[in-house]
Amino acid sequence: MSSVKYQDFRTRVLHEGQTPADWQGSTLPPIHQAAANRHHTAESLSDTFAGKTGEHIYMRLSNPTNKVLEQKLASLEGGAGAVVTSSGMAAITNTCMALLRAGDEFVSGNSLFMSTYVLFANIFKKYAITARLVESTDLAAIEETINERTRFIYLETIGNPKIDVPDLAGAAAIAHRHGLPLVVDSTLATPYLCRPIELGADVIIHSTTKYLSGHGDATGGVVIDSGKFDWQGGRFPDLQPFIDRKGPLAFLDKVWREHHINFGTTQAPLHSYLTMLGLDTMALRMERHLANARQVAEFLASRPEVKWIRYPGEPDNPSHRTAVAQFNDLGFGGVLSFGLADQEKCFKFINSLKMVYNLANLGDCRSLVIHPYSSQYLAFAESARQMLSITPEMIRLSVGIEAVDDICADLGQALDSI
Repeated sequence: MSSVKYQDFRTRVLHEGQTPADWQGSTLPPIHQAAANRHHTAESLSDTFAGKTGEHIYMRLSNPTNKVLEQKLASLEGGAGAVVTSSGMAAITNTCMALLRAGDEFVSGNSLFMSTYVLFANIFKKYAITARLVESTDLAAIEETINERTRFIYLETIGNPKIDVPDLAGAAAIAHRHGLPLVVDSTLATPYLCRPIELGADVIIHSTTKYLSGHGDATGGVVIDSGKFDWQGGRFPDLQPFIDRKGPLAFLDKVWREHHINFGTTQAPLHSYLTMLGLDTMALRMERHLANARQVAEFLASRPEVKWIRYPGEPDNPSHRTAVAQFNDLGFGGVLSFGLADQEKCFKFINSLKMVYNLANLGDCRSLVIHPYSSQYLAFAESARQMLSITPEMIRLSVGIEAVDDICADLGQALDSI
């Protein structure tokens, strides 16, 4: 890796982790599409299994292409290390399982992505693990919910699809006061808009499928360890072997050694490569996503068909002040939600769109919409939908990087149709 250190994120995202001299002059790393790696001596393979070398053994354990992406993402977030996974949900699952045991609890904001909620509220129950869900932006409720069985606090930097913004610095202070790590899913913000480690977070998660890749062509996730949390505390006796082995990176070692390897959550090297291609333009894309989202929100607010908007850039939005403080005037995210009269109007609106795609993804360079109530949350109990703020009249819009006039024109003609 180059020893030159660049301060500006827009430069770092291009040059961080680049070692063209190691890649025969290539500006992107090779795709190492091999299931296993040859070792020339028995001693070398034995030493590598013992953790004495950084060599690769088998793709499920590690891969040279994936390693480059790990180093790049850790650096961009200000972390000490990272493990890339096959999806964002794999990153969430590995993180939680590395911290939890049967009988444990954790406190989570209730503004959660669909699959995260299912994992927390339903699947973990089968393993005697309890997720205590509270209002994501209510610091007092977060602290009041902590007890002797709590192992961590979990928040999304920008909630999906509620689009609220919790106070990460405040939550980190509460977590650390109780000897707990703060785990943050920062998928909707990206390290361009917000770096939670700088606000006190200890573990960062991304679905790299979204803005980091940005082109809808690769799935993946990443767990990034700040390397700053003191795992010697009384709540984590099971981390002692990993502390002995890796010190400040004990948690990441546990994620990798116990869960990533044995759950088989390896990211395909091709997808790591595609994600690195996307990272090259992420800063430029995010500038356009953020600028377009602001103008689209203003456009939608001017339309009588739109009953409400959830977008932190609106001055009267409950999260506006927190978003201004945490996002350093760069913007307010590229995703917003808005409400029409009812589900029937939502369907008619979506069916009338000509350029904006109707699909279950976000963070693509193209503009995307979905009606969450009838799709991702279709099988949810009504009580769960209400708790997650999923209502029949809601549409989630991921604003792309097209010309904003064209985005608004398409949204406008679809609104005209209802």
